Amino acid sequence: MAKPNKKGPTRTVLISCAQCKAPLYKYRKGGKGALVKCFIERIVEDYTNQPCECPQCHQTFARETLIRGTPAYKMIGGKAHMK
Repeated sequence: MAKPNKKGPTRTVLISCAQCKAPLYKYRKGGKGALVKCFIERIVEDYTNQPCECPQCHQTFARETLIRGTPAYKMIGGKAHMK
């Protein structure tokens, strides 16, 4: 399988917690579909203290995994919101 593009897309989105609305990441997202995964190398700003955990309400919103050999966070449905 091919690895994702290192440079990545130019459009950035703000990912926030669905429960408490706290900002989690500023992320370079490609395409216009739903937020399914976040490649760690595409995260521009990280507002979390611990990986995959909201800094305010401490809810787990994703799981760490390898996708096509690249470290990524697989988002749990309904736990994170994208603007």
